[in-house]
Amino acid sequence: MRHTEPTFTIGVEEEYLLVDKETRDLCADPPRSIMDECEKRLSGQVSPEFMRAQIEIGTRVCHTIEEVRQDLARLRGTVVDVTGQHGLAPVAASTHPWARWLDQKTTDRERYDSLSAEMQGAARRLLICGMHVHVGIEDDELRIDLMNQFSYFLPHLLSLSCSSPFWEGENTGLKSYRLTVFDALPRTGLPERFASFAEYRRHVGVMINAGLIQDATKIWWDMRPSDRYPTLEMRITDVCTRMDDTVTIAALTVCLMRMLYRLRCANRRWRMYAPMLLLENRWRAMRYGPDEGLIDLAKGQIVPTAELVDELVDIVREDAEDLGCLAEVEHAREIVAQGTSAHRQVAVYEQALADGASEPDALKAVVDLLVEETSRTG
Repeated sequence: MRHTEPTFTIGVEEEYLLVDKETRDLCADPPRSIMDECEKRLSGQVSPEFMRAQIEIGTRVCHTIEEVRQDLARLRGTVVDVTGQHGLAPVAASTHPWARWLDQKTTDRERYDSLSAEMQGAARRLLICGMHVHVGIEDDELRIDLMNQFSYFLPHLLSLSCSSPFWEGENTGLKSYRLTVFDALPRTGLPERFASFAEYRRHVGVMINAGLIQDATKIWWDMRPSDRYPTLEMRITDVCTRMDDTVTIAALTVCLMRMLYRLRCANRRWRMYAPMLLLENRWRAMRYGPDEGLIDLAKGQIVPTAELVDELVDIVREDAEDLGCLAEVEHAREIVAQGTSAHRQVAVYEQALADGASEPDALKAVVDLLVEETSRTG
């Protein structure tokens, strides 16, 4: 049965940390007027997050990647402007170099109070930020089918987005430490596989009826069918410090989904692999970013990320051209060549130490880099 072609609309959500420009530490309790002014200027596209030191933005429903770029620039620029009036700045990174979760304050909202009460220390450690990409896939069955196949590519996207090498003052050695924190929660990690949308809803229904969750928004897999919108939501990635990298991740996400849809229309599909193999690639992306390659599961061997990205660009070239975002997709090659935010953070930190800076000052240099790159929206 041929489905009506999805709209392939795109929506991007980013979470930022708010830092004090003078101390470079997180602002554990920013003035309420910041959120009030952001809400006034961004009208429904900004919201508080679990920690008060966080703020979340979400683009409009966009029909092109260029619309995504323009809306992201407006959103980031507004948050930079409003917070700057209070001596603060947003940081688009998934962890702060040294802030301690024990020192933070949670946002006073029922859903966050409930999360903290249920998950206890596992939730209170969530001083992390992520980026989510929604793609308009209106057909319920198609969303499930594409989710099953798309899992293969989730580690590839994560490897291009890494921005959390530090945790509480330590260079962890991981390019994405964020997921080690997030994975402590239940219902995280790679998505389950389902034969149909009805099977998915039955499983969700078991959890709801047992009183474990209120609804499917409490399922936090790396990719999930959105419970609020007719979208498939990619959630594995760190938040990218450079806006160009965010746009590339969004472009790759929508193009890969369109490629999988084209295969389906031709009675073909992406091969399914055992979760243990996908999880190995997920770990490699967390640990190394794009440095040490991923397993090409068809070949059964580790292949350099640069080669894998070249293959991805070729696989989705037709889709990128049709969607008008080939340049953004090809920028993935530059991310591999130049490094992710995690690479730049560690490089600045190590150079500062080599130049004789103290440990605290070296970490402050990392924050300065993040503040500068986050504000660069032109």
